Amino acid sequence: MFELKMLSADAIPTALEKALRYRLLNDPAEAESICHDVLRIDPENQQALVTLLLALSDTFGQGYAVGVTQAQEVLSRLKDAYEQAYYAGIISERRAKAQLIRGHPGSGHDAYELLCEAMTCYEKAERLRPPKNDDALLHWNTCARLIMANQLTPRTEEKPDLSLE
Repeated sequence: MFELKMLSADAIPTALEKALRYRLLNDPAEAESICHDVLRIDPENQQALVTLLLALSDTFGQGYAVGVTQAQEVLSRLKDAYEQAYYAGIISERRAKAQLIRGHPGSGHDAYELLCEAMTCYEKAERLRPPKNDDALLHWNTCARLIMANQLTPRTEEKPDLSLE
């Protein structure tokens, strides 16, 4: 088909700025493409990995299940323990928000479970955070507010009636 063109290593900083700009313009596909171009040259570029993870998670509400799998794969490539915990929380939080938007039967319970998962990740990130960085706390509070505002609850286990009447 087509052979992709390679960026020059000197273009990486500018390309990453463009990827961020495209994310902010709500064009995650363009940001994702740019990140893949950067990662072809510098596979361990942490900024490109974070931007790619965020671009992938931007699509969660659009029904692309593959984005979750890809985001989790990118997460495993982050080297910093704080960033791994923090962005694991971001993935769970964004998945929860996507569940709330969908509004399918049971999606509130799914959202509750994902928000609790996110809050656990944010608590881990809080313990590892760099000085003057309260991002994990801000997101933990957002998750708590979403649970309270939407009156989300855990799934209850319903036991089937096994009587032999």
